[in-house]
Amino acid sequence: MENYLSKIIVNTCFQIHVGLGPGLLESVYEEVLYYELSQQGFKVKRQFPIPIVWQDIEMEQGFRADLIVEDCVLIEIKSVSKIEPVHKKQTLTYLRLTGLKLGLLVNFNEALIKDGITRVVNYL
Repeated sequence: MENYLSKIIVNTCFQIHVGLGPGLLESVYEEVLYYELSQQGFKVKRQFPIPIVWQDIEMEQGFRADLIVEDCVLIEIKSVSKIEPVHKKQTLTYLRLTGLKLGLLVNFNEALIKDGITRVVNYL
């Protein structure tokens, strides 16, 4: 299921990148990607809260995943000049905390979107 969804997500990111181009705010790409995936009939959670559990206590202040598609694939959206190692680690941490297996780190600020998509796996 994860690989099937990832192909659709990557294709949708490509279409958005062709239409809007690079250089916009992450929130713009998130909004459009949410809309497009929802229009394709997928269940998409946006700004999904990821709690932190510390010493058996769930902390209210956790993280927020940009998008989670079909409770299977986490999408972390960036619009930065360069993806840094910390971005990949951040995505992997989100995967571990949610128990999901596949994340897509998408940097829309690339000339070619294929250079801006990184698969991050958690025991896949």
